[in-house]
Amino acid sequence: MEYNFREVEAKWRAKWAVDKTFKTGVEAGKPKSYVLDMFPYPSGAGLHVGHPLGYIASDIYARYKRLKGFNVLHPMGYDSFGLPAEQYAIQTGQHPAITTKENIDRYRDQLDKIGFSFDWDREVRTSDPSYYKWTQWIFIQLFNSWYNPVTKKAEKIETLIVQIEMEGKYQWETLSEKEKSDLLLEHRLAYLSETMVNWCPTLGTVLANDEVKDGVSERGGYPVERKKMLQWSLRITAYAERLLNDLEGIDWTESIKEAQRNWIGKSTGCSLQFKIQNSEFNIEVFTTRPDTIFGVSFMVIAPEHDYVAQLTSVHQKHEVEAYVEKAKNRSERERMADVKTVTGVFTGSYAVHPFTGKNIPIWIGDYVLAGYGTGAVMAVAGHDSRDYAFAKTFNLPIIPVVEGGNIEEEAYESKTGKMINSDFLNGLEVKDAMKKIIAVIEEKNLGKGKTNYRLRDAIFGRQRYWGEPIPVYYKDGIPEVLQESELPLILPSVDKYLPTLAGEPPLARAENWKYHGKYEYEYSTMPGWAGSSWYFLRYMDPHNDKEFVSKEAVNYWQNIDLYIGGSEHATGHLLYVRFWTKFLFDLGHIPVNEPAKKLINQGMIQGTSCMIYRVNGENKVVSFGLKDQYETTAIHIDVNIVENNVVDVEQLKKWRDDFKETAFELENGKLICGTAVEKMSKRWYNVVNPDDIVEKHGADCLRLYEMFLGPLELSKPWNTNSISGTSNFIRKLWRLFHDASGNFAVSDEKPVKEEFKALHKIIKKVQEDIENFSFNTSVSSFMIAVNELGALKCNKREILSDLVILISPYAPFVAEELWEKLGNTASITFASFPVFKEEYLVESTFNYPISFNGKTRFFREFDLSLTKELVEKEVIGMEDTQRYLEGKTPKKVIVVTGKIVNIVV
Repeated sequence: MEYNFREVEAKWRAKWAVDKTFKTGVEAGKPKSYVLDMFPYPSGAGLHVGHPLGYIASDIYARYKRLKGFNVLHPMGYDSFGLPAEQYAIQTGQHPAITTKENIDRYRDQLDKIGFSFDWDREVRTSDPSYYKWTQWIFIQLFNSWYNPVTKKAEKIETLIVQIEMEGKYQWETLSEKEKSDLLLEHRLAYLSETMVNWCPTLGTVLANDEVKDGVSERGGYPVERKKMLQWSLRITAYAERLLNDLEGIDWTESIKEAQRNWIGKSTGCSLQFKIQNSEFNIEVFTTRPDTIFGVSFMVIAPEHDYVAQLTSVHQKHEVEAYVEKAKNRSERERMADVKTVTGVFTGSYAVHPFTGKNIPIWIGDYVLAGYGTGAVMAVAGHDSRDYAFAKTFNLPIIPVVEGGNIEEEAYESKTGKMINSDFLNGLEVKDAMKKIIAVIEEKNLGKGKTNYRLRDAIFGRQRYWGEPIPVYYKDGIPEVLQESELPLILPSVDKYLPTLAGEPPLARAENWKYHGKYEYEYSTMPGWAGSSWYFLRYMDPHNDKEFVSKEAVNYWQNIDLYIGGSEHATGHLLYVRFWTKFLFDLGHIPVNEPAKKLINQGMIQGTSCMIYRVNGENKVVSFGLKDQYETTAIHIDVNIVENNVVDVEQLKKWRDDFKETAFELENGKLICGTAVEKMSKRWYNVVNPDDIVEKHGADCLRLYEMFLGPLELSKPWNTNSISGTSNFIRKLWRLFHDASGNFAVSDEKPVKEEFKALHKIIKKVQEDIENFSFNTSVSSFMIAVNELGALKCNKREILSDLVILISPYAPFVAEELWEKLGNTASITFASFPVFKEEYLVESTFNYPISFNGKTRFFREFDLSLTKELVEKEVIGMEDTQRYLEGKTPKKVIVVTGKIVNIVV
């Protein structure tokens, strides 16, 4: 009987669901392993074969840890708030909750087909009020807390009030409610302020920096502009130093750590005040190179700087306004990345150099960011490449102040050398000049030494409907938060998912939606990352309606032992979840200050696109091998109508009407397509649905093939044509347990040495591979082991029982079926991982090459326990040896145990 994967997989999917095989609970005294995937946003497109890659890897690891005796938490849920469902709602009028549920149902069906060992009783959905009640609760804790720079942790806001009263600067009780609110908002970790944001008019919402690419929204590609708005923000900058330092204590990839270091962007230097000519105000700059102060020949401020209007002269007004309007539509990310384009405009004003007293022109340039430092730079063109490019473009002075470079060619950015053209700093080494100038700047009250960070506070408001309501209402214009007993603040119904005619967010459309019937609620909703910043904690205790997670659960599960997800989350999700974890730790709600011990970024599975070639100017398509005879245009076609690079022409005609009347020039009766490796995308028609692979080859085959493609962290192309190898392997595995007639035939005979050797090689290999996350090499080893056992005609129970356990994390369906056939009543999930024994790999004999004067003539096997003398005696007495000696007496016989025998004649 051949293996019927459809029947077997349907059987075990149903049994796992009914038996709740993977249900997990706290088991005090048993070691735990928390294995987590970054949960998906359930899009309408469903999963393609690239999406399950990380899920399969984490599932292998989770199943392995269970076999090793660990209590494994392996949950799954959905990041179910977000823009796509709302955009669809705007277009169709259908409530986002409906489409979100439909998409989740589809995802669940697809995930179940692949056989993941998720504990579905722990499923969370960020759009479920029972979940976002606690997201709102965390926001309230942030609002009611501040970061104490002395204790270096978050504390309740009441401790700040006590400190304010003790300092005596304010008489707290004499302040008005508005004054108290404004003062505390300057310190709260969740605060309301006027902030420069990325505003997308088409989407009608603010976007985070990581949601903007090349000046347009990542979703939809709509123009984004920079503007000031009153926004809720979270003071993640308070945690910048801890977020930076604590990277050293976690086992994350160096590339992710480096991305976070760069995003946090710590720099040390000093602040410095430049007086504006003929004015009462100053411009403050932050510089990491105060030693180069005498090289300042101009200043540059950001287009969004608060002083742009005041600094702009009448003559420059039109030019400045045009420049600022154009510059504000480029995101900070784009401006940071674009080092080749140099633009700017002169304000018409001058600053006074704090040491030389000279007037220096003030320019506006979009390479200066309002969100970094003070939004102004003292330009030292001789020693900064971007200042140098700006000076060259606009013919501004370039003054060298450190020996060693050639300013005719480029800026000299090295921090070594002696100071020149620098008054009292002349002759000093850079590091000494740095210390001296900071001391002088502080002595003259021109500024002070300080540390700065590129990291900006996180904008927390979205002017959208489909998100968590922010639990805030306004009493006499003062923001107040709800009581815990009033949560959740349920997302209200609205007539349309669009802003009001007055431009207010969609929540303003809700009828009779007021706090206690009289106070306006906050109309913005939380960003998409709010719910994903703490979901790892909710999985530990998902049905608790008294607290976001119980002490018992969080003290047992602690944090994630293995976290798998895409590297695109390096500076978004992963920073936010680390921030929220540290905050909750500070307040004593959880016992850990990092969310995940180990993080792996899975690579991308790329699509193999298929192209056909249309002859230019004709309704004719030619096969790949004939295209060079014509001038052609490549056209992407659906990969699902191609097999082994041969296009099904009849399916092609059905796929697109314009091919119905097309003439086809074939090769040997076939239309051969061209191929290219590209991102898997509907745009290139190269999306492969995992449902189709499961239906045609089985889930075990899909799982094995995805792992077989290559190392988990690397990107690799998908090619359905190659999947037959893993499909054949599963059939070979099945045949080990069956006779030629297809009957189950397993022997209870004692295995022989070679059978034990084959088994223990694979035990050792699989254990090492899984511990090192080298899943692809395990699949190769399985194939070798099954071939070896097949060649030995091994059907011994003792060998095959352990083999099927080893394979079960990778191919759970066929493993469960074979395990049951072996007479086991409990799921293979509850088996124990086989114990590797080195003794089975220790060789007792060796097949010696017998050489004459260094040239091998034949081989003979001897027991390795034999002495050199006995091996020599046996070899000399052999008939073959005497034949090669031709009656001669050997001069010497060299025996190297376990290597060679060489007879010198």
